[in-house]
Amino acid sequence: MSSRLFAVRHGETEWSLSGQHTGRTDVPLLDAGRDRAKQVGAFLTGRSFAQVLSSPFSRARETAAIAGYPDAEIDDDLREWDYGDYEGLKTLEIRKDRPGWFLWDDGVPNGESIDEVAVRADRVIARVRAVEGDTLVFAHGHILRILSARWLDQPPGFGRHLILSPATLSILGHEREAPALESWNAPP
Repeated sequence: MSSRLFAVRHGETEWSLSGQHTGRTDVPLLDAGRDRAKQVGAFLTGRSFAQVLSSPFSRARETAAIAGYPDAEIDDDLREWDYGDYEGLKTLEIRKDRPGWFLWDDGVPNGESIDEVAVRADRVIARVRAVEGDTLVFAHGHILRILSARWLDQPPGFGRHLILSPATLSILGHEREAPALESWNAPP
């Protein structure tokens, strides 16, 4: 159980800045997001990883490349939650038609359920725990929050308690045999 998971949320995009739900839309990084990706890379310099994985979306792949990991292996399980009909919308826009809507409880029409996202997260965790050594992943806010909840043996909805900003680093490890957060939402 010596494996740790270093999780990097992609750098800032126009939609992450505005608060739009960005699942399948491939929104590019902003200059500020690229700058922060460089800072993440500087922090990670000198560390070795048994594997480096990335979401297939360009915002995660570009963050990985700028951080010094252009050959990160694409893992489709790291793609962001599919927000279905709510893709590109802000929470306030959704609440005009669905007052009190909360993603973690109410889900999305014509997208993925939280449990479907959790199944993908569990596959990533199994992959991380199958190798000797640390794993570095580049992905997105909600998938990483769900992945972290599952790492901690919590239901996927526990991710609601784990705020995650763009271009931050979180480290999931163990305290003896118990899964634990070593660091969360740390700026580079």
